[in-house]
Amino acid sequence: MALDQSFVGRSYPPTDPYEVGREKIREFAEAVGDANPAYTDAEAAKAFGHPDVIAPPTFVFAISFKAAGQVIEDPQLGLDYSRVVHGDQKFAYTRPVRAGDRLTVTSTIEAIKSMAGNDILDIRGEVHDEAGEHVVTAWTKLVARAAEPAAEGA
Repeated sequence: MALDQSFVGRSYPPTDPYEVGREKIREFAEAVGDANPAYTDAEAAKAFGHPDVIAPPTFVFAISFKAAGQVIEDPQLGLDYSRVVHGDQKFAYTRPVRAGDRLTVTSTIEAIKSMAGNDILDIRGEVHDEAGEHVVTAWTKLVARAAEPAAEGA
């Protein structure tokens, strides 16, 4: 069943603040194999003009995808998450994410499309710091695969 087009433009409440820690940044950089010293060494980050270590660009995915859970779990939307695959991800930064940031995310449904029985859901996550300043916008595309046709004679 196609998702309801009337949900396009719907925004969900901001998340509780997520405090970005140096150790989380280090662990993430290590996990993705990025040895940039700005991610692990405060002095190196300062030499690059940052007040503290910064996070790799995709670090914010964990925060924005968790926030998108409000959309995914909205019973009125009717998304069957068991059929969902991650279609795409992109980011537009105002500034890097830094250790010590307290970030909130507000999720908005940007688009709902149906193609060949698949539902495609575009969610925009606006990430702001504690002062209300924009840090990054994250776009997530989810594809809810079409249900398998019922077997004949079943």
